[in-house]
Amino acid sequence: MSSRVGLIANIAAKVLLVGLLVYGALNPGLPQFAGKAMTGRAIAYPLATMVVPIGWWLFARDRRYPFVADLLITAPFLIDTVGNALDLYDSIGWWDDANHFMNWALLAGGFVLLLRWSDVTALVAGLLGIGFGATTAILWELMEYVTFIRNSPELATAYTDTLGDLGLGLAGSVTASTLIILASGWQQRSGESVSGRMT
Repeated sequence: MSSRVGLIANIAAKVLLVGLLVYGALNPGLPQFAGKAMTGRAIAYPLATMVVPIGWWLFARDRRYPFVADLLITAPFLIDTVGNALDLYDSIGWWDDANHFMNWALLAGGFVLLLRWSDVTALVAGLLGIGFGATTAILWELMEYVTFIRNSPELATAYTDTLGDLGLGLAGSVTASTLIILASGWQQRSGESVSGRMT
């Protein structure tokens, strides 16, 4: 991905995300946003998508910006917000399950790409990607419970749904971590020598 295309794609994704989050936070009474903790999402999602830019600015400005990794990490938050805005979670039965698999595949994939800056081996990178995906999937489910499930009608079926979501998040993380390692011909190199591959 060229720097220009990468910059445009990342800015567009983040601007669209913020716009949809603001719309949701300002219209909590709409059916697609009811009980979805949109104000919390409006605060947390933009912060999460700034981790890569801030990390690069503080620690890696001498290297090319990791546009692909940044876009992969931003995409799940945008996909989730679009799904809520279009009421896809309530209107399409498989949407939630597909999101838990795909979004954690994207998150873990972005995380593994960031590890190309390090000297870790392929095995370590893959295991770290899986661990990152599993940990964030658990944190997500904890936040869902605290923010809206414990006081909603979904509580009755939350246990089964949570187990399924955790399994799908883990499966997505394993899939993406494995595919990136295999497809990239990962080798133990210095961060400087592989930084160009992240763009």
